[in-house]
Amino acid sequence: MERAAVFDVDGTLVDTNHLHVVTWWEAFRQAGHEVPMHAVHRAVGLGSTDLIAHLLGDGRDRDQDSELSAAHTALYGQYFDRLPALPGAGELLRRLREDGWAVVLATSASGAELGALRRAIDADDAITATASSDDVQEGKPAPEPVEHALELAGVPASRAVFVGDTVWDMRAGSKAGVRCVGVLCGGIPRADLEEAGAEAVYADPADLLARLAGSPLA
Repeated sequence: MERAAVFDVDGTLVDTNHLHVVTWWEAFRQAGHEVPMHAVHRAVGLGSTDLIAHLLGDGRDRDQDSELSAAHTALYGQYFDRLPALPGAGELLRRLREDGWAVVLATSASGAELGALRRAIDADDAITATASSDDVQEGKPAPEPVEHALELAGVPASRAVFVGDTVWDMRAGSKAGVRCVGVLCGGIPRADLEEAGAEAVYADPADLLARLAGSPLA
């Protein structure tokens, strides 16, 4: 493969962002923190520790971080058997594979959560590799997840496109030197994605697939 299509997963290929919002909100609530859901939504896409720091600040009790993360994992885990793929997700990955792209997932998910997401997408035959949170020291918006995905694909940044749904994705991809494509299905406005580095923005994977010929993934 001489080119790589790198994909975020939550909110990009699988319709999980609002599940994350509700389960993080509940985890915070159980720990005595009042965090507005709209603030949680804007933080989705960050790794657990970064998300907690972003929402609670540096003055928080850091000893509580692991408990908050575990609570979110337990709450979110209740949905593992029914996570819904976004329209066209599997079809898009298969089409890109057929077109000669190495398809790599770059996600903060790992373990059972990553397994559930891959089952939802149902396109393992099209996926070349996966860069999970277990593989990097820093999550998005640091470029390391995207850079690791490129290493797995054996492709330079100049031959890659990164598709994601959050400003954290766009910033990570931009820092890694790849072209960035945004999707609106994670709930982040077009203007925010473009400001963070999106070269093009589509409604969801199905929309990107339908307009593939005129996209950065042509």
